Amino acid sequence: MIIEAIEAARYLPGKDIAIALDPAASSFFDGGIYDLSKSGQGKKTSAQMTAFYESWVEKYPIVSIEDGLAENDWDGFREHTAVLGSRIQIVGDDNYVTNTRFIERGIREKSTNAVLIKLNQIGTVTETIEAINLCRKAGWGFVISHRSGETEDPFIADFSVAMGGGQLKTGSVCRSERIAKFNRLIEIEDELGRAAVFGNPLA
Repeated sequence: MIIEAIEAARYLPGKDIAIALDPAASSFFDGGIYDLSKSGQGKKTSAQMTAFYESWVEKYPIVSIEDGLAENDWDGFREHTAVLGSRIQIVGDDNYVTNTRFIERGIREKSTNAVLIKLNQIGTVTETIEAINLCRKAGWGFVISHRSGETEDPFIADFSVAMGGGQLKTGSVCRSERIAKFNRLIEIEDELGRAAVFGNPLA
């Protein structure tokens, strides 16, 4: 349905528009198994989940998958990234929680190739920048993200531009606290003028 809507709007899938997924797999992981029975897909192991996502990547213009496996499935994430990481961005959120110790482990084990960065999750701007610098040194991507319960404070837009990662996750344009961030990005672009450069990290 999404692809049909894209084509109807005259956008080219994979060129003008791409898909980023956040399955939040911890929510359907129990006893070492991923339970997709509600959607008629049965129960799957980590390897089967990765194969499942791979079939989607081959069929649709998917460029990023966040939390495709459960937060404690470190072995699964290693295989997941080994299989898909050369083709798409594999983002860790629940397994890292913007904590440098967990990100360091992920880098050692090649668990993902990108991290979701939530400033108010780790606590301070300094700690957040430390987490981002770990990603930079590893050659990983990073996605600056809002969190539930956000206000209309648009600081996260400024922070995202300042960090230069090229990715901001702030939800769809449907509520004022989200629109405020998008409006701030437009203001920043206008303020920077010709100096504004956007390098697509997923291109």
